[in-house]
Formats: sequence, structure tokens, C-alpha cells
Amino acid sequence: MTIKVQPMGPYQTNCYIVTKDGKDIIIDPGVDATSWVTANVTNPIAILNTHGHFDHVWSNAELQRELGVKLYTPKEDDMLLRQSSWMPDLPPSTPDILVEDDAELDIDGIKVKFRHFPGHTPGSSTIEIDDAMFSGDFIFERSIGRTDFPYSNPEDMKKSLEKFQKLDFDKTIYPGHGGTTTIKQEQQYAPYWIKQL
Repeated sequence: MTIKVQPMGPYQTNCYIVTKDGKDIIIDPGVDATSWVTANVTNPIAILNTHGHFDHVWSNAELQRELGVKLYTPKEDDMLLRQSSWMPDLPPSTPDILVEDDAELDIDGIKVKFRHFPGHTPGSSTIEIDDAMFSGDFIFERSIGRTDFPYSNPEDMKKSLEKFQKLDFDKTIYPGHGGTTTIKQEQQYAPYWIKQL
């Protein structure tokens, strides 16, 4: 499995292309991601969103049209794909698949696990493929997602961090912004963030 990353747009939101068994999965195609994605895929099979904020979903619809693949989005964030209170010119997109909480999917032979960690948004989820966890804006290196946005919920974030602490395995975390980290490393800091919320 190979992972390509390119920060997109004014918030430098990480767009990922995961290639496994000759198949490409696009994760969080943000602002102006289309040209980079189309130049770096040969056999795209799906677009996945970790959550619905504009800087992670901006190029959804354009890539759905260009690549002819299905869009998978956590069900609770469906409404965020059609309108953004702070980015009114967001190009609206419509998921082909609304992903249930903690769903395990088989996408063309590739196992994909969505793990629901609400707080930053109602549907905020991590996406696991093999030994990689794509965390969106749930967790970053020594930091967590903000909970002061519309639809954010600090209490939900506390519960999500408690759930995250209980994970009994380690994987590399590929966050929505910044560099990589690991589950075990960020579990050390979870108690601190729980106290801050």
C-alpha cells in the first residue's frame, strides 16, 4: 500500500490518495484538489470523507463527475456537504453512500473501517485502511479538533477521546492537517485534552 499526500487550499488540508492492489482511494479532496488527484490516480475506486467541513469536501462533486466513482460520507455530516455557514460558495455534493457509525466496508476488495469520533462535527470519523488511520480533524499530532464551530460538541469530543484511549492497537495516524503521528503517541495526551474540554 502506498499513500500520497498533498496539502490543499488556504488551510493546507491534507488530501490523501491510498493505492492498494492497483486501486486508488481518495480521502478528503479539499479546495482545488481535482487537478492533483486526477494527475496521481490510475484506477480510482472511491472518494471518502472523514467529515463534512468545506476544506475537506470542496472537490467532492467535481471528482465524482470526473472520475465516475462513489462518494462515501459519515451519515451525520451529510447536511454539511450542501451548505457551510462560513463558506457560502461551497460547491454542494451528494454522497452515494451515507456511512453508518463504526461501519466496516468492503470497497472493491479493500477493507475500510470508519470509526465514529464525534465532537468536531456530528459525523467526524477516522478511516482505517490496513495499518493507516486517517483522522481528519479529530486528532492531530499533540492536538485535537476544535469544538467551537457550528455543530461541534465538546461533550461528544470528551466521549470520543475516552473511546480513542481504549483502542488496544497502534497505527500510523494521517491527520487532516500537519504531519503524521501514531495512536499510541496521541493516547498519552488524551487525558490532558479531556480535562481542557
